[in-house]
Amino acid sequence: MNVTRLAETIQAIGQQPELAQFKFRARNRWDTGGHNQATVDTFYGTCRELTHKQPFHMDADEPAVLLGDDNGANPVEFVLAGLSGCMTTTLAYHAAGRGLNLESIESEYEGDIDLQGLLDLDPHVRPGYREIRVKFKVKGDADVATIQELLRKSPVFDTLSQPVRIKVQVEKV
Repeated sequence: MNVTRLAETIQAIGQQPELAQFKFRARNRWDTGGHNQATVDTFYGTCRELTHKQPFHMDADEPAVLLGDDNGANPVEFVLAGLSGCMTTTLAYHAAGRGLNLESIESEYEGDIDLQGLLDLDPHVRPGYREIRVKFKVKGDADVATIQELLRKSPVFDTLSQPVRIKVQVEKV
């Protein structure tokens, strides 16, 4: 971790807060059955349009037991993977910024979904996760309370644990 660049970034944003405004994007195209592919390649940040060094393609599908061909993780597994990546990165960045030494970070994620909600079999069952459980194993000089504090700074953790407005627009072609 380049702590010097991290400090310079924090200082630059402190002096010019509009640098902190980012817009991340994904596009998706359905293939067949449960298989579809998301592409991530451009985003807006630091007051300009930016492009990743390469487009990232993420295949989503369902396992055979859920009528898919298992050509990729299913979308709710992507949620867990996104949460895992964000919480881990957030912990590593914030620990480095505070001068804490972390030797290793490992984590496990598990969530409960009742398909009765997705399949409209029970109107009292939500279609999404009822609960997500996360277990971290961290080796380093940060205490448990500090680690828990830093993990809660994760943008994906915040997005999943707080209501977020989602606007959906449909265009029939």
